[in-house]
Amino acid sequence: MSKQITHYLKRMTATGYLLALIIFSGGAASARQTPLVSGTVKDSRGVTLPGVTVQANNADGKMSGRTSTNADGVFSFAALPTGTYSFTFSFVGFENTVLTGFAVDGSARVTVDAVLKESTTTLNQVVVTGYGSSSKSRITGAVTSVSAEELNRGVLTSPAQLLQGKVPGLNITRSGDPNSKGATILRGPSTLREGAQEPFYVIDGVPGASIDLLAPDDIASIDVLKDASSTAIYGSRAANGVIMVTTKKAKPGQSRISYSAYAATEEVSNRIEMLTGNELRAYLTANGKNLNLSDNNPGANTDWQKQVSRTGFSQNHNLSFNGNTNNTSYAASINYMDNEGIIKTSSLDRLILRASIEQKALNDRLKITLTGTNSLSNLQTVASDVFPNMLKYLPTVNVRQADGSYTENFSRGSYLNPVSLIESNTFKGKVKTFLGHGMAEASLFTGLKYTLSLSLQDEQLSNDQYLNRYSGLAVGAGGRGIRNTYNNRKKVLETYFNYDKSFGDLHDIKLLAGYSWQEDRNGDGFQSSNQGFVSDELSYSNLGLGNFGMIPNGYGSIGISTQRVISFYGRADYQFDNKYTLQASLRRDGSSNFGINNQWGLFPAVSAGWRIGQESFMKDLTYLNELKLRAGYGVSGNSQGFDAFTRLLIYGSGPTAKFYYNGQYINAIGPSQNENPDLKWERTAMTNVGLDIAVFNNRLSASIDVYDKKTSDLIWVYPVSTTQYFVNTLTANAGEISNKGVEIGINATPFRTDKFRWSTSVNFAHNKNNVESLSNDKFTLTSIPTAYLGGKGQSGNTSQVVTEGMPIGSFNTWRYAGKDSKGVTQIYKKDGSLTTAPTSADFVATGSAQPKLIYGWNNSFSYRNLDLNFFVRGVYGNKVLNATLAALNAPLDATTLNIPRFTLGESVADNNAYLISDRFIESGSYLRLDNATLGYTINTKLKSISRLRVYTSANNLFTITDYRGIDPEINIGGLTPGIDNNNYYPKTRSYIFGLNVIF
Repeated sequence: MSKQITHYLKRMTATGYLLALIIFSGGAASARQTPLVSGTVKDSRGVTLPGVTVQANNADGKMSGRTSTNADGVFSFAALPTGTYSFTFSFVGFENTVLTGFAVDGSARVTVDAVLKESTTTLNQVVVTGYGSSSKSRITGAVTSVSAEELNRGVLTSPAQLLQGKVPGLNITRSGDPNSKGATILRGPSTLREGAQEPFYVIDGVPGASIDLLAPDDIASIDVLKDASSTAIYGSRAANGVIMVTTKKAKPGQSRISYSAYAATEEVSNRIEMLTGNELRAYLTANGKNLNLSDNNPGANTDWQKQVSRTGFSQNHNLSFNGNTNNTSYAASINYMDNEGIIKTSSLDRLILRASIEQKALNDRLKITLTGTNSLSNLQTVASDVFPNMLKYLPTVNVRQADGSYTENFSRGSYLNPVSLIESNTFKGKVKTFLGHGMAEASLFTGLKYTLSLSLQDEQLSNDQYLNRYSGLAVGAGGRGIRNTYNNRKKVLETYFNYDKSFGDLHDIKLLAGYSWQEDRNGDGFQSSNQGFVSDELSYSNLGLGNFGMIPNGYGSIGISTQRVISFYGRADYQFDNKYTLQASLRRDGSSNFGINNQWGLFPAVSAGWRIGQESFMKDLTYLNELKLRAGYGVSGNSQGFDAFTRLLIYGSGPTAKFYYNGQYINAIGPSQNENPDLKWERTAMTNVGLDIAVFNNRLSASIDVYDKKTSDLIWVYPVSTTQYFVNTLTANAGEISNKGVEIGINATPFRTDKFRWSTSVNFAHNKNNVESLSNDKFTLTSIPTAYLGGKGQSGNTSQVVTEGMPIGSFNTWRYAGKDSKGVTQIYKKDGSLTTAPTSADFVATGSAQPKLIYGWNNSFSYRNLDLNFFVRGVYGNKVLNATLAALNAPLDATTLNIPRFTLGESVADNNAYLISDRFIESGSYLRLDNATLGYTINTKLKSISRLRVYTSANNLFTITDYRGIDPEINIGGLTPGIDNNNYYPKTRSYIFGLNVIF
């Protein structure tokens, strides 16, 4: 622990030196010439406003200069021609303000202070959409925008977690593991394939860019496109929604340096209470049983959960520079994040370097932007066997024996010392990702703009494993080393035209036409392994020192694949009288992944909007600021989750496929995968109807969306006849999944005075998922059994099933019928009778992992310089299979495995206590106080610092739930959602202290 703290303090000290240097430099640079015209811009509460555009116009109405306020709300003009001036102040969310009659003659300094009033509508907010942007008043689809100020804060390892609980219909789950990205599902699962449920990310116009390339402090806003009328412009990649991320850029005239940092501690928020060594001995004695002598070290009372866990220290530092002067704007940032996991040795540290420059030329008719981002991540994980063994390993033995060796009993298979699993096995990885992006935007003539965008994302992944001679994962191997490295590369070309034209005051049109080319080359690498090392000293560093032995299969494989996608797309957007909007789009995608007969697909969309509040018959409703009706229909596709060779006939060789030739057994090569020339995209069609309303000077606003989402042509592996095909399975399209739901978002400002403000927002989302069909006229499948959890004679049993008429994540288990007269667990048979020897024929539907409701509630308070925020989120109506508790609930095994306190209520004779039945299918509903933050903005007298805020924050303060496991927030992604099965990294509670400084 002392080494960790020393290491942490050294890093913090180095950061302190850098901060002191910046402050000193800022102070030295503050000695500037007194400006000719300057002033301060504030809102109605007296809070200064950074980034306000200030335009100076002389008496004849011509603009003489433009600048923007700095981080302290101050602007200045160094030189203006002599004359009388008016100054126009404009800022998003506020009404334009014009101050007139200021005489400037160069002989005296002129002070112009302004107070801006908040706009009565937020529908002038700019929303980023596919290949462009639009005002919120013009949006016809379901789009949720989240500003940087509204994003989650805390110890987050992926920017995707910033949106957790903030967007109606977006369900994000994560564990305490720093190396786990969790799962992100928008408007319910709509595919059967693992890895194909994530939304599509677009960062500053770069489609498919990795979200992990961004530091949270570099994000300005995130726009979530939820319905198909909004996402169809991205065609075959948009079935799961599109998340548009916009990074921070300096406004005209702005130049600043900012630094933000936090330090945090994390601890296990909850644990399963297992018996102590003394409690286990007493339990066995009371029931006439004894431990083996080797399993009963005198005085041993080992808490294995405590032995493998720790208090984790985390830190994050972000330093950024940005400015915008005349025709050039620039931005650069460096972010360092170090997150120690609460399970010993698990960790993640990441360094992100980002720089961009934007240059205007040809009288602002040409703009060129160059951006480079480089991310370096080092991660360390632990063997998954740690998690079940930290619970079931006997507490009646010591970690080590008197001779220093680990307490082990390899004869029991997966029964392994959890401390040895951590200390005897090394699992390290590195991820290096570079994203280069260049964009040229040319204004050809009034209203017509041409954009050319080129990007390259290069990702290199390396994995290093070493299982030493004491490892229970490689018994007798004499040490086993495995190393692999591979490269993924994505190239994207986008070229498109935007034409915007207004005809008089009534007609406004926006047109888009473009072409896209993308190539993904994945898995370009190699792997090497060896075992039988003389010494463990070099670990995996020199595999050539091992004595080659047979390395078991299952240590990963790498295969090169290349996918190309070519697209043509267009969109037309027409608005009449600022009231009626009609939008239509069409994208044609061609992909090398699909069969020769279906390589091209069309993805159309149409939507409309009516601003009812702008009609003359609504004018008398003075309290109504906005009332808008939206409706849309579109089709998007899904091509994720399978490789580039799925459509092809593939030849391979199996372990038993050999033939005898010339005195030797030769590997036989034959067909291992059938060709499917008809393989095509899954298609998701969605209808969305929405209503937006704002009242009382925008103090209260709300949006409601109702949608019907249906995915057809599901991709799955179907059984086929070998009289027609080479092998007995074929990857093909068949089946349908539907999702129907309602989403509600409400924003309010109940109190707003010069000194005090309270704003609150709440969102709710209900979704009903259903598998409509798994078959068509060519391929037939009645059900897909899933979740083979195994354990004590249950290895052939499944716990979930995908079947028609039920949602994905439907549990299919035995039904618990209490205990018989001997205290043995009974199960209901299909006919309703009771048995203590059930079979899989007795399985019945026992609930669903899909939640009926997900919600989030955020509150922000400010009083003078003090601010307070707390955020509550949760889910309702879902089920979680507590397979962890079921597996531990084995009173008959108490002489060889530890048991939880729960088992004290079981009969010692119950040989069925561990059976997976609806007894262990529990409510997954919870309400969590996810974050509370208290901050204070310090009014410093240092000219070098324009803003300094310090804050303290806590994450996961408490959870209200009936769930008996570690945490009810279980992964909801993939084909087996809602299962807690012995490998769940514990949830954490974190305490944070941080600061934000703007120079």
